[in-house]
Amino acid sequence: MVVVNFAFAIVNVLFKKILDQGTNSVVIATYRLSISAIFLAPIAYYWERKSRPRLTASIFCHLFLSALVGLAFTQYLFLKGLEYISATFSCAFLNTVPVNTFILALLFGLEKADMTSKAGRRKMLGAFICMGGAVLLILYRGIPLTKSHSKAAATDILNHAGTMISGKKSQRWVVGSILSLAGCFMWSSWFLIQAKISKIFPFQYSSTAIMSFFGAIQSVILSLSIERNLSMWVLKTKMEILSVLYGGIIGSGLCYVGMSCALGSVLVILGLYFLLWGKSIEAAGDCGEKQAQLAGEEDHRETEAQIPATISGSHP
Repeated sequence: MVVVNFAFAIVNVLFKKILDQGTNSVVIATYRLSISAIFLAPIAYYWERKSRPRLTASIFCHLFLSALVGLAFTQYLFLKGLEYISATFSCAFLNTVPVNTFILALLFGLEKADMTSKAGRRKMLGAFICMGGAVLLILYRGIPLTKSHSKAAATDILNHAGTMISGKKSQRWVVGSILSLAGCFMWSSWFLIQAKISKIFPFQYSSTAIMSFFGAIQSVILSLSIERNLSMWVLKTKMEILSVLYGGIIGSGLCYVGMSCALGSVLVILGLYFLLWGKSIEAAGDCGEKQAQLAGEEDHRETEAQIPATISGSHP
């Protein structure tokens, strides 16, 4: 999981670089998903051809919906938000995905939270702390964490602070944060859809390749509905080509500085760990109940086995 998060961080940094150079966000998403589909298609064919069942209309509909929610819309919102905020903040918002998934699962009845138990209270506390951290990341800018003693550096910091608190900059920051948070909610919804797909079509390479193909088509339609300038599809620099290749093969194919950054990120991560702590306690309790049940059944079987032996021993 650490390797996957590290790979996603590199993807965000690379995409932020080419977005600042003027590359269209939907074009990036389209190329990324297309490369992912091309990369995974032969792997899925040779690896799962013997065990893969026949694709039905129901499976195709689920995969199409999953691609629309988790790839086309999520990629668009994330990349659009990345145009306005830094890659660091974009990665910080990704930590809200497990909590968002828990909240959505709770609303749809797929998850439970018993407020009378410690595990349930810790899960809800973690969810509130994590979402509070996300709100703090959006609304609170804070002060610089480092200060320079030189007069020139102090002047630069003041000028930078003045630029950051300008109305236009603050508006871009809020818009980018909201788009990133919306992308996280879309991604969380995608996990719920994937949970059902994994039951009816548990073939990861094939499902990811098909979803990437659908997502690429959906991204093309989305881009043409927004802008029809054909020149935006031309990748002009090596950085753009390498970024979409890395994002498609690694990011989509294989993975599927201010005080505000520190405080908000700490709250998001702290809330995430509270939620995971509550989940682990709940899982441990369920495991203990199952062990006790198995032990009771074993004792019951031993008792039943001893009764005939006792009866036969009592005969003359």
